[in-house]
Amino acid sequence: MTLHPLDEHPLATRFAEATRLAALAALPLVGAGDRDAVDGAAVEAMRAALAGLPVDGRVVVGEGEKDDAPMLHLGERFGTGAGPALDLAVDPVDGTSLAAAGLAGAMAVMAVAPRDAFLDIGPAHYMAKLVSHMPGLDIDAPVRESVAHIAAVRGVPVGEVVVAVQDRPRNAVLADAAEAAGARVERFVHGDVERCLMAARPEAGLDLVIGIGGAPEGVLTSAAVRALGGWMQARLAPQSAEESERLAAAGIPLGRVVGLDGLCAGSAAVFLTAVTPCDLGGGVRLSPGDSWRVGDAAALGPA
Repeated sequence: MTLHPLDEHPLATRFAEATRLAALAALPLVGAGDRDAVDGAAVEAMRAALAGLPVDGRVVVGEGEKDDAPMLHLGERFGTGAGPALDLAVDPVDGTSLAAAGLAGAMAVMAVAPRDAFLDIGPAHYMAKLVSHMPGLDIDAPVRESVAHIAAVRGVPVGEVVVAVQDRPRNAVLADAAEAAGARVERFVHGDVERCLMAARPEAGLDLVIGIGGAPEGVLTSAAVRALGGWMQARLAPQSAEESERLAAAGIPLGRVVGLDGLCAGSAAVFLTAVTPCDLGGGVRLSPGDSWRVGDAAALGPA
């Protein structure tokens, strides 16, 4: 896996700076226990940084609505309007609760791609996801089969396969199945994006992320997984009748399994800056304020 230095592209530098400024704005609030204050500071700083970019920018995937938190709004425009037409999938702070509690794993993160490259999830809040560095896995296959396949391809006992599952009641059956298969299971509460970035990289020490988590994080993550050469499948998974009705009203199809080509069509550039220490595995450790970039600068248009 190669991390792509995008600093030579002027727009890449500007987008990277937007995540850095968001993270730095949130830093004084780390450990203060106020999630909304963390989100609000990051959103304000990121919005200001994006305002003057020479692009026709549009936010198409954002986090915050389901938690009634400050956010960059879906459909919000940014930039001067002159320049490449770009779409933004963004979370000004992924792991807001971690930052508020002063715990590791919080980051400012965004993915930028040409217009209409990201899957339209409308008002979806939740998504079932499978992310791995191992190609060919099926989100609908029994967990024991996925664990056995990973072990066989890696040439290791199933006890060396590491599976991460977000610790929510809706995912308990998956975590239990992975343990019953003999895998090592990491139950995590927050930090969905961090885990998926690890799972996409074979050197990071995490083989598989499965379970229902945030839909915006899923689309955002897909750009990074694609850029890192990983494997991902997903399906919208509304957790209430109200969410299902909103999706139906918006014409968003349910029940369809979507791969990386459907989640993020073509190349994208992904930028993140740590708000609290982040360990992405394989020797990639970020201190607060440190940035990491992956993807294709061509996605941002001509330099």
